[in-house]
Amino acid sequence: MRHVAVIGSGPAGYYTAEGCQKQFGDAVRVDIIDRLPVPYGLIRTGVAPDHQSIKGVSRRYEATALSDNVRFVGNVTVGKDVTIPELLDLYDAVVLATGAPHDRALGIPGDDLPGVIGSAAFVGWYNGHPDFAGLAPPLHGPGAVVVGAGNVALDVARILAKTQDEFAGSDIVGHALTHLGEHAIDAVTILARRGPHEIAMTPKELGELGHLSRAVPLVDPADLPPPDSDAALEPGLRKSVAHLRDFATRTADKPIRVVFDFFAMPVRIEGDSRVERVIVERTRIEDGRAIGTGETYAIPAGLVVSCIGYRTPPLDGVPYDDRLGRFANDEGRIGPGLYAVGWARRGPTGTIGTNRPDGFMIAELIAADTRVDAGKPGRAALDALFATRGVDVVTFRDWQRIDEAEVAHARTGSPREKFTAVDAMLAARSSE
Repeated sequence: MRHVAVIGSGPAGYYTAEGCQKQFGDAVRVDIIDRLPVPYGLIRTGVAPDHQSIKGVSRRYEATALSDNVRFVGNVTVGKDVTIPELLDLYDAVVLATGAPHDRALGIPGDDLPGVIGSAAFVGWYNGHPDFAGLAPPLHGPGAVVVGAGNVALDVARILAKTQDEFAGSDIVGHALTHLGEHAIDAVTILARRGPHEIAMTPKELGELGHLSRAVPLVDPADLPPPDSDAALEPGLRKSVAHLRDFATRTADKPIRVVFDFFAMPVRIEGDSRVERVIVERTRIEDGRAIGTGETYAIPAGLVVSCIGYRTPPLDGVPYDDRLGRFANDEGRIGPGLYAVGWARRGPTGTIGTNRPDGFMIAELIAADTRVDAGKPGRAALDALFATRGVDVVTFRDWQRIDEAEVAHARTGSPREKFTAVDAMLAARSSE
């Protein structure tokens, strides 16, 4: 029997558990440990609430979680309730699947002003993450600036621009829906350092912006390269650029403008005790890099959302690569018995599906590095340790009760109304 502890219950964690099942069959026990009382990580708190089809992948994880040899161990903070060295003593393998939940800082003057928010925090706010439920972003200013050229930037812009009716069928939390309905932002500017051919935005997400009831996406035709240059692009990017070319033909005939500002780099954020404007420098591309031209201008804004990437938080006793913002590892191996998977291994790159081969690869490494029965005690010893420390563990059955309570309390047209406080989650597990 092999005993495996996976820290983090998002896609990378559950794919690792699935990989271990495939690798070892019944001869493995996997404990998936999470700080929150609810599983699925970014599927619950990172995927846009109006993208319910993507969240459907959680059904696959549920099948894994309900297996006899996999269990969910929620409401457990590694480093406080149990340490990495203790887990290494109890398990043949410990896999860090903690993702990259911390925002990269903009690193420019004024990025600490009230009104500057990282995308992890902003997305966590409208998705009901307990850490960010009380955020209340300022939505009463002259406009919002979204920094980034990927799908997260599109998600943020779309959420800001939608009407309340357009959130029907989503699981956006009530406090965010109410707050968004009260805001008066009339312009959302998406800043991209480089040009349309360098975006990381996918066609589906870009296309959605063209069908919003009160918002129109706009692109300056002068920012677009010659049409015949699109032929060299890979098909997905070519479709995305086609959307941008369509946006360049639109007129500002709706109350909210979503403006794509290419070749634009924020260099300073200004304001008297809060964000009032973003100072932007025009760029040019040299050898694939965005170089400032010295030409600057100001964009009025009361809110700045930075969507420029994420970092994995360090853990005591685990080697860390500060430059890359992830655990230091050699293709997944950190040290004897200790591994990293997903964004914690490779940084914040790839899609949800990218984590499946990653998790299966880690399972293969565990098979190569560990003996069939090394005498590690696994979950029984962990349970005994938690009993002595009074740790209030949440099981998958507890989560099912929380899930049922969220669905039961959903507003009309919503699949659920998420609990946004840990205490509320813990209270709901006793409901029947």
